[in-house]
Amino acid sequence: MAEREYGFDTLQIHAGARPDPSTGARQVPIYQNTAYVFRDADHAAALFNLQEVGYIYSRLTNPTVSALQERVAALEGGVGAVACSSGHAAQILSLFPLMNPGSNFISSNRLYGGTITQFGQTFKRFGWECRFVDLEDTAAIQNAIDENTKAIFCESIANPGGYITDLEKIGKLASDAGLPLIVDNTSATPYLCRPFEWGATQVVHSTTKYLSGNGTSMGGIVVDSGKFDWVAAGKHPSMTEPEPAYHGLKFAETFGPLAYTFHGIAIGLRDLGSCQAPMNAFQTLLGIETLSLRMERHCANAKKVAEWLSKHKDVEYVSYAGLDDSPYADRAKKYTPKGAGGLFTFGVKGGYESCVKLVDSVEIFSHLANLGDARSLIIHSASTTHRQLTPEQQSAAGAGPEVVRLSIGIEDPDDLIADLEQGLAKATGGASG
Repeated sequence: MAEREYGFDTLQIHAGARPDPSTGARQVPIYQNTAYVFRDADHAAALFNLQEVGYIYSRLTNPTVSALQERVAALEGGVGAVACSSGHAAQILSLFPLMNPGSNFISSNRLYGGTITQFGQTFKRFGWECRFVDLEDTAAIQNAIDENTKAIFCESIANPGGYITDLEKIGKLASDAGLPLIVDNTSATPYLCRPFEWGATQVVHSTTKYLSGNGTSMGGIVVDSGKFDWVAAGKHPSMTEPEPAYHGLKFAETFGPLAYTFHGIAIGLRDLGSCQAPMNAFQTLLGIETLSLRMERHCANAKKVAEWLSKHKDVEYVSYAGLDDSPYADRAKKYTPKGAGGLFTFGVKGGYESCVKLVDSVEIFSHLANLGDARSLIIHSASTTHRQLTPEQQSAAGAGPEVVRLSIGIEDPDDLIADLEQGLAKATGGASG
């Protein structure tokens, strides 16, 4: 069966997981370990000189983390992956091989609030400029690209608004400009959306969310398609020029399709140090085993709750691509045919104050800053995750003062509806009149 192309449900259980050769243990062991014994001096030198693949130190490589990397790469259809400490760390790692002081990259303005702050504020300290653009505006994207532009970044399903990006269009724009397209696929997961099939060259995840699915384990991951031609693009010297730390080695020339992945480990993790803990990798591997089952339930529940909210007298609107009247319904059918995800927002009559009362009134929904949990979660983005943004930025991101974000879990959907019904009643006091 070596040549068989396995299905998603098989890969989510078996990819990266082999019986332990010493004990026969079937589940991936937790290698809670810092360093690894070398066979001899030549073996150590070969590892440090990138002439041989193996384990040196768990800041770089760890067997449990390696299993996670292999599994997520297989699910996304990539050639390799680098796991790290959080989704934000994954965003830094994804851009680190591409950027230099004075470089810029194009990003959607429809992003998680923490990402907007990281891109717009913190990255300035690196000498990186993020140019936020409405990716619906093709001319604006093209006008933002110049000789110092190194990449384009977007979310497949935007957090919090549930917008679905036109990946095929953005992928073509990136390709025509000789730029990598990095897609945050956290909200969709590879079960719902496969960005590489639409022109993405790298994918990032906060593994903390749906991949883990249990609210226990922080993590992030960067997956590479192996399809970007670094030499032809001629825009990313870290990938094509001699690397002083490895005696002039050129990553693209030496490692071919795996160049970006090797750079992420040998330079990114080595120097930034944002490694993922083995225990977190283990917990995430367990979560991924049921990813398809959970995503089907997340999507079914989200659609039922969204349909109910769309008819509620105290709700102004519902932003969920899984609804037939959504402006993104056609994109959902194209890019996420198995479902539009478990994340969406809705507008509450009464605005900011009603939203605050609602999140304080629900009982089953947990009021916290996370998504993708088996439990249903609720948050008022304007007062929390997007609080640091200007009103204009909040509105562009789909996080205005009247907006509540829901991450629908896998509970009984009728119980979720009942909880929202009593919460809205307390929050609005009949705001619709």
